[in-house]
Amino acid sequence: MVTPLRVVQTDRIMDRYRDVLTAAGTHHWTFASGFTPEEQIAAVRDADVIVAAGMSVPLAQAAVSLRLVHVTGAGYDKIPLDALAPGVQVANTFHHGRSIAEYVLAATIMLARRVPRAESSFRAGTWRSVLTDDAVEVGPVLRGRTVGLIGLGEIGAETARLFGALGARIRAVRARPSAPPPDGVTPDWTGGIEDLDELLAASDVVVVTVPLTDRTRGLINADRYRHLRPGALLINVARGPILDEADTFAALSSGRIAGAALDVWWGHPREGKPPASHDFASLPNVLLTPHQAGHTDDTFRGRARDIAAAIDDLAAGRPLRNVVHPA
Repeated sequence: MVTPLRVVQTDRIMDRYRDVLTAAGTHHWTFASGFTPEEQIAAVRDADVIVAAGMSVPLAQAAVSLRLVHVTGAGYDKIPLDALAPGVQVANTFHHGRSIAEYVLAATIMLARRVPRAESSFRAGTWRSVLTDDAVEVGPVLRGRTVGLIGLGEIGAETARLFGALGARIRAVRARPSAPPPDGVTPDWTGGIEDLDELLAASDVVVVTVPLTDRTRGLINADRYRHLRPGALLINVARGPILDEADTFAALSSGRIAGAALDVWWGHPREGKPPASHDFASLPNVLLTPHQAGHTDDTFRGRARDIAAAIDDLAAGRPLRNVVHPA
């Protein structure tokens, strides 16, 4: 007989998927996203599992019976691993690859066709098109264009499949360039991160999908922008600090690159920080979104199913998938 586990859930997004999380009807759930920090600390004292996007050090230290922290996404940088008791496992979940890839595709088409500029002018009452203004450029189709992927994990692979289906050429840099390509992905060329400049010089569209690490922080800076074609587009769906903020603003405001879609930022209101210290909203060649590229029902429902399955596996003594700690 499986012993029911005590689970505390603190991610407000996952509250929407309570029916998926609790479908088994086996475990004791406390939905604590609306609790004060003190109430959350009290709630986790006897918890076996915490489901969270992040947690404070005091909360981690208070969970003295804890066996598992299940992160509600891929990133676990907001979990204070050193504050967890020995033996506590941390697992993560994904399901965002296709959702983000579709955002990348949509953003690329909008930028290539200069939709942000046209939409802004039209809202202001000005009809600007190639029929009315000789200065309006004619945009390209994606067939035959070169898409350079910085990273070829779940997001990069899904992006490659979508663009490849439209006839784009795929190039990529990845941590292990000699590894077999993902299923359904046939890059024209694959290199290591040390070959990034070559990738940039050959690409019409550059998509950033790598995780933020000490090695990737500030990876795209003024020196990198000099390698990009003047008409190139940049799509960042990874982490803001992978791009040098000041150099990115300079490249976009000067027209050094044609445009960018920025879904990730250098700060977050949840952390009391503005998204950026430069006025990207003033630039007509930038598509701005609040870190929502992966926000689809498919993403969150898939994650909820993973979390529920992991809790059942823990209760039954089965090995867990996607364990990221202990490494």
